[in-house]
Amino acid sequence: MAVVTQPGIVAAVHRDGKHRFSKQRSSAIRILAGLGVEGDAHAGKTVQHLSRVRADPSQPNLRQVHLMHGELFDELEAKGFVVNPGDLGENVTTRGVDLLGLGRDTLLRIGASAVLSVTGLRNPCGQIEAFSPGLLKELAIKTSSGIIRKAGIMAVALNGGEVRAGDTIRIEKPEGPFIPLKRV
Repeated sequence: MAVVTQPGIVAAVHRDGKHRFSKQRSSAIRILAGLGVEGDAHAGKTVQHLSRVRADPSQPNLRQVHLMHGELFDELEAKGFVVNPGDLGENVTTRGVDLLGLGRDTLLRIGASAVLSVTGLRNPCGQIEAFSPGLLKELAIKTSSGIIRKAGIMAVALNGGEVRAGDTIRIEKPEGPFIPLKRV
């Protein structure tokens, strides 16, 4: 894997032990290898997202950690929406990383030891519309070639460690052809 030279940063971190739409800001979160964020309702080896558990609880959890680019909040504010870090349910809010432009299996090395592997795009759902009317159209943009999903990315935890605001995010692109992200 090749390291991208310009790192990003962690702007904020969040977790919630219950299945609620928004997550509470924390001073730090602990990533657990193979599980996700300690104390978060979505942590686990198998799916934890309630609709996916109902469909097949034995599926592997490809959504252990949710990351969202803080630049999205700036873009939404310019359109009249008030969205703060954690409001849309992400565990890690970033700055300076083009999350949506990453390929599948890209590694994110965060802080001293946490390593995440990117699995795909978060699929914006109706709960976003309930949070703020009109917001879903901004996060799931219909085009003639499909839907552009802007609600962040999902990852699995390969290595654990503490993550806090201000930590550096180093990106390692996988060898081989670029595999664009699809919804997971």
